[in-house]
Amino acid sequence: MARLLLHEKSLNSSGYRSIAGVDEAGRGPLAGPVVACAVIIQDVRFKERIDDSKKLTAGRREAACREILEKSIVGVGIIDEKMIDKVNIYQATKKAMQMAVSKLKIPPDYCLVDGNMKIATKCPLKCIIGGDSKSLSIAAASIVAKVTRDDIMVKYDKLYPQYGFARHKGYGTKEHMAALEIHGPSPIHRFSFNPVKEQNT
Repeated sequence: MARLLLHEKSLNSSGYRSIAGVDEAGRGPLAGPVVACAVIIQDVRFKERIDDSKKLTAGRREAACREILEKSIVGVGIIDEKMIDKVNIYQATKKAMQMAVSKLKIPPDYCLVDGNMKIATKCPLKCIIGGDSKSLSIAAASIVAKVTRDDIMVKYDKLYPQYGFARHKGYGTKEHMAALEIHGPSPIHRFSFNPVKEQNT
């Protein structure tokens, strides 16, 4: 926990109080939205492990997400596959992150953003490569973004059960690729992404 609070404590010592961690989930999948989350943690005394979402099991992520929502101010931004196709995944991710920050009930004094995505904010920001393993706020955002997106894909699985979205969440697994070969793309596929693009030509 101490190593994940180094950035936040440094900013606290410089007078910043409302520090938002910002991260996304779903840049790589072939279907579904990209989801971003901004988290201002108000109580760092977590019982659950808060870390890079990819390091946690689905069950641990869900438990951590519930605790984060109880102890934090959270904003979520969702950009759907149609907008991804229209503006490209980089711009869509940027939009989702900016939306997430704008939905925070308290405007942040400072934003810590995972990766090198320089989003437009009204406050100073710092981009941190691998930030979901280096900042508690970004790690929390990565968890909420991942759980939120996974829930969306599970719901889509009920609409389009032939693709197996509940299992692979839209990523290009062998199962998903085989389903694309048989059924072609669904309405929630990203038509600008290969191999979906190839299937649609």
